[in-house]
Amino acid sequence: MKKILALEAFGALAQETRLDIFRRLIREFPAPMAAGNLAKDLDVPPSTLSTHLAILSRAGLVKAERQGRTILYAADTEGARALLSYLIKDCCNGQPEICQPLLEAATPACC
Repeated sequence: MKKILALEAFGALAQETRLDIFRRLIREFPAPMAAGNLAKDLDVPPSTLSTHLAILSRAGLVKAERQGRTILYAADTEGARALLSYLIKDCCNGQPEICQPLLEAATPACC
């Protein structure tokens, strides 16, 4: 991951509603959520939710899939993993294996 992408991901998560959206999608992972259900769960107007989801998607943290007239959203765990890897790739004076428990803790058993 390049620095500019990491900054975009951190910028996307540095807003309360977007952080709530991402955390909600992580809780449901691997199952996707319909945009309408997500808006209702988080008490966010659909148009506002759409804007936030677009920002998270551009940052590589959310994926969308259309099923008929419904758009389903899921956390993009590869994007989240890339962000975590970017943070720790140079850790521990060139011994990134020391940080392996951090990556393992961030990866649910289901995945």
